[in-house]
Formats: sequence, C-alpha cells, structure tokens
Amino acid sequence: MNSTNTSSQTSERKKSCVNCGAALTYEPGTDLITCDYCGHQETIEQSEQLFQELELHKYLQEMGAQSHSMEISMLHCKNCGANQHIEESYKSLHCVYCTMPLIIEDSYQEDWIVPGAVLPFQLDQKKAHQVFKKWVDELWWAPNNLQRATINPEFTKGLYVPYWTFDAQLVADYEGQRGDYYYVTKTVGSGKNKRTVQERRTSWSPAAGTINGFVDDTLVKATKQRGSQIPREVSNWSLDDLKNFDTKYLAGYVTEKYTIPLKDGHLVANKEAEKIAQNWIRRDIGGDTQRISDMDMRLSKETFKHILLPVYISSYNFNDTKYNFFVNGQTGAIYGKRPYSFWKIFLAILAVIIIIVLITLVAQYSS
Repeated sequence: MNSTNTSSQTSERKKSCVNCGAALTYEPGTDLITCDYCGHQETIEQSEQLFQELELHKYLQEMGAQSHSMEISMLHCKNCGANQHIEESYKSLHCVYCTMPLIIEDSYQEDWIVPGAVLPFQLDQKKAHQVFKKWVDELWWAPNNLQRATINPEFTKGLYVPYWTFDAQLVADYEGQRGDYYYVTKTVGSGKNKRTVQERRTSWSPAAGTINGFVDDTLVKATKQRGSQIPREVSNWSLDDLKNFDTKYLAGYVTEKYTIPLKDGHLVANKEAEKIAQNWIRRDIGGDTQRISDMDMRLSKETFKHILLPVYISSYNFNDTKYNFFVNGQTGAIYGKRPYSFWKIFLAILAVIIIIVLITLVAQYSS
C-alpha cells in the first residue's frame, strides 16, 4: 500500500488462497498469512523504508480529507455504536464489544486516513484463552466454581484499535523559582516533654531559561464510543515493534475506525506536550522543588501517523452474568471484570474478628 498517493484507494475485502480460493488469515507473531483450509502460506513483504510521518498542518490545511486515504467497508453496531471493518467476506458476525449480531448487508463504504504503521498480533486466540484461564486460577476471593466459566470462541475477537501518534520539536521559554530545602533546629515542649526537632524550610530563588527537545510518538486514543474503553492495564504496547502498514496484517481480525478526528487528537497531543514541557522545565530549574510562573511553549515540525494496535476482547458467563475481559495482543497483559465470593470474604472477616478477640482475651488473662 503506497500511502503517498493523493487519490482515494480501496481496501481489498478478502485475501484469497491461490490454491483453493479460501480466505487467508494473518498468523500472529509471523510475517505470514495462512490458508486455514489447505495450509498454503504467503509472506508479507517488508519495506525497508521508515514509517512515513505526515506533515500535520499541511495535511489539515491544504491536502484535504482525501489525501493519504482509502475506501473501506464499515459495519456499524446499532447497539453500542462501534464502527468496525472486516478484511474477510462474512455473511454475518457479532460486534466485538457488545456481541450483538452485525449483518454484512448493512455495511457501507467510508474513507479513512491510511494507517502509517500497524503493530501485528503476537498472540493467537488459543493463547489469549490460556492467559484468561491462568488469570482465573490466580484470582483472590473468587468463587470456587469460577473455573467452569464458559467462553464462547465466536465472541473472542482480535481487534486492531486506532491511535494517533504525534511528533514535534518543542521549545519553551519560562520564568519561575527554584526551591532549595534547609533545616533549622527548634525546641518544642517544656519540662520532661522538652525536645528539639528539625524543621524543614525552603529558600526560593528566581529562575528563567529556555528548554527544547523532540517529542516523539505522543500516543492519543482515536475512538470514543462507549464500548471502546480499552482499560489502561492492557494499553501498554511497545511501539518499537511497529511495522509498515499492509492490509494483510488485518486478515482474520476486526479493525475499528477512528471516531476522534485528527484535529481533536492534535489538541489532546498539545496538552500532553504542555505536561512534557513542564517536566523538562522543572528538571532544568533543578533544586528540591520548583515553581513555574510563566511558560511560552512553541511546537514546530509537527507530524502525525495513524497506527493500529492489537487487543483481544471477549467475555465469559458465570451464574447467568456476563463479565468482559481484555488481553493485550502483543504482551498478553489481561484485565477483566470478575465476580467475588460473598462467603469467602465473610468467613475471612469472621476469622480475623475471632483471632482479635482471642488475642484480647489472652492478653487480659495474662495480666
């Protein structure tokens, strides 16, 4: 996929096997797409070029929405609002967030900014299930029969989640104060209670200067549907493993389209840049503590990428209640909702109370 074209492109809807015509799917942790029917494999060719960073302001002001874009087929979930793209020809499937049926006949065509990079899945669905089972076995205060929780494989889906990344050269002039701690000895109390203590005080001195540096890959979530809240516990991806975008990596997985526009993502990135600038200023001021009274921040050479990051989303049923869980498709980190055993917690609290009462009675008897 050549993202330098300024005309709108169309994504392939299906990767077909040259031998039998069946769909090819991406094999996690490899650079291969595989036919699940006859075993035929094809290699995803890797470009030696670095990921293309698009010039932010030029894109927003001059190049227009159709630049570096392609047309994809989208499925809209009428229940939770998630917009999902499938690289295969399904007759029907279920929403990755709420498991409600999605009908392919309800699909529509929509343009999106071509991703500059993708972080391919490193775990397959089977491994994601193993991570879940291990997590269940290690839960504290869980019901004894939680191991019987059922996972419907049909509802366990690998999802590529869209993010914006922003780069910029940052320069900031600042004024503030440097605080250095010192201690004075004071006498407090009187009589037998008289004692000396060390009281910490701060000596403030004026500070001013300029800081500058490169802000690399500020990561901004590009979706805001109510079902799209990927927990922070599974949102730590290593971007060092990003690969140049190729639609073959999407084969067999669901891809969510961004719903936070580029310009809104840029505003979030600017807020993050301000926090970075303040941290650099505090480090530049030095001392034990710092005050920043004025900061003039400027960003230049701003670029951006649209990237896709992997996560498994599913749910399990226990006592007629559905609990959602998420597995990072790269690291295997897991986070999920879980039930608690009322009786285990009750008996544990009761045991603590009994121990405290026994200790108190023994102490009273001994005295």
